[in-house]
Amino acid sequence: MNNKKKPCFLFGDIVVVEKALIGVVVKTWQNKDGYWYEVYVRNYNTIKGYKEQEIERYRVRHKELNEEEMYYQYS
Repeated sequence: MNNKKKPCFLFGDIVVVEKALIGVVVKTWQNKDGYWYEVYVRNYNTIKGYKEQEIERYRVRHKELNEEEMYYQYS
């Protein structure tokens, strides 16, 4: 039986980094210290590397977009 820890995040997962920035996981690496992720961060318009403990899963708060979200979604 394989008891190795699996990564918490996979390609395409939407995540929160640096407490307030939303990003998308584009690559996952494993080294002796655990997992390392390359995340595209929209605010920086680039890919940055983060340790697993520096990333949080983005949690959708509601099922429908509110007025402000609709504005940004379609403008």
